[in-house]
Amino acid sequence: MEVRELTCVACPMGCQMTASIDNGVVVSVTGNTCPRGKKYAETECTHPVRPLTTTVKVNGGKHPVVPVKSAAPVPKEKMFECMDVLNNITVDAPIKIGDVIVDDICGTGIQIVATNID
Repeated sequence: MEVRELTCVACPMGCQMTASIDNGVVVSVTGNTCPRGKKYAETECTHPVRPLTTTVKVNGGKHPVVPVKSAAPVPKEKMFECMDVLNNITVDAPIKIGDVIVDDICGTGIQIVATNID
């Protein structure tokens, strides 16, 4: 059985948690003070995800880049691949908040959306 020590980031409490993992399955989580901690530990130990925020180049805008974010957390193992895609695209102005910049980033089914205007 594997044991992992985690600091929860699901809420401001920052609970120190211990997760026990047996054959890739989280069998227990201790140290969390809210249900979000248990869910965070299970996800972090079996399939970690992260929100992705960055900028994308803009043609013809007021600014050279526009900030973007993932509509949902991206699998951690796909982060560098997603960043390679976003670093190599340029969108045309005008851009509005909520515009979909990439519909299905790296086959994840997750949209990348603009978080500001240009």
